[in-house]
Amino acid sequence: MDSVAHRLSAVGAGAALELRGVTRLFGALAALTDVTITVRPGERRAVLGSNGAGKTTLFNCITGDFPPSSGTIRFFGEDITQFPPYERIRRGLRRTYQISALFPGLTVQDNVYLACRGVSRGRFSFLRPGQNDALMHATDTLVQAVHLSAVKDQRVAELAHGQQRQLEIALALAGAPRFILFDEPAAGLSPTERRELIEILTSLPSHIGYIIIEHDMDVALRVVESVTMMHNGRIFKEGLPREIESDPEVQELYLGGGHE
Repeated sequence: MDSVAHRLSAVGAGAALELRGVTRLFGALAALTDVTITVRPGERRAVLGSNGAGKTTLFNCITGDFPPSSGTIRFFGEDITQFPPYERIRRGLRRTYQISALFPGLTVQDNVYLACRGVSRGRFSFLRPGQNDALMHATDTLVQAVHLSAVKDQRVAELAHGQQRQLEIALALAGAPRFILFDEPAAGLSPTERRELIEILTSLPSHIGYIIIEHDMDVALRVVESVTMMHNGRIFKEGLPREIESDPEVQELYLGGGHE
């Protein structure tokens, strides 16, 4: 597996996201310990592991919600270790959360429009958008990309759970992101909704890389080209999806001894 890890992470130059020796302490508790990961531009990677493995803490360090206690984070070559979250967003980093963060009283279209407006230069303008407004066009494009055109005028509170997860992806796509962190997008989805999610993720523009945290390996391994396994806040394994899926240690530790 050493050669696999090397070819997946030996591309520091020109990397989209590069973590070196990232550690996060909460008092005496080490939630992350010496995590080193390199992700290429356009690469799609899964970060897998059981509850408590450190996956969400890893995302929080990358986005700046909980900066690392030590180590460095570089985004497209720029050191963002000490940047606040909004500066990372300005540079093209996006994230979804385990619990959907939406405006339930507004329509699907309004939610997406506000996301597009929020990352635009004219976000503080009081002018009402017209039919030919560029942000309205971007909104319609994103709504279509996540398969919600049929419900674009519906209030978010009336959507099915799976549709709300799809809407969150549209919000993450606002403003031409360069890299997205997806935090358990398949949580609570039905088999049909999971298939829809897979189709949406695999249809994203090829230049947009992402990391997905996901407990459903049947989803995760179908939408990525590389996998990082975490255990107790450390990197446990790295490899291609087929290698991780067939690895005996992974099966024993995470899958109960077997996985079809």
